[in-house]
Amino acid sequence: MAIDKGTVEQVAHLARIELGPGELEKLSRQLHDILGFIDKLSVLNIAMVEPASHILPISNVLREDEVRTCLTVDQALENAPSKNGNFFSVPKVIE
Repeated sequence: MAIDKGTVEQVAHLARIELGPGELEKLSRQLHDILGFIDKLSVLNIAMVEPASHILPISNVLREDEVRTCLTVDQALENAPSKNGNFFSVPKVIE
């Protein structure tokens, strides 16, 4: 796929990005090079390559969920600078 200045200009307009003439030329060259590299990758035989979501064999380390006692309302509000009933009271931030 060929990327010319007209295509980059159209995409920049749709994305509401202002590009100068030098930036337009540079970006069109860079996108052309990127698509050229992707074209090179498309000719590789990847039939024996297993799909992966990451290049390294990693996994999430999660702790087991366990039931614990939670704070009571009084404990949670104990150090609150200001409270209103069973709630924290904070200054209004919306005008």
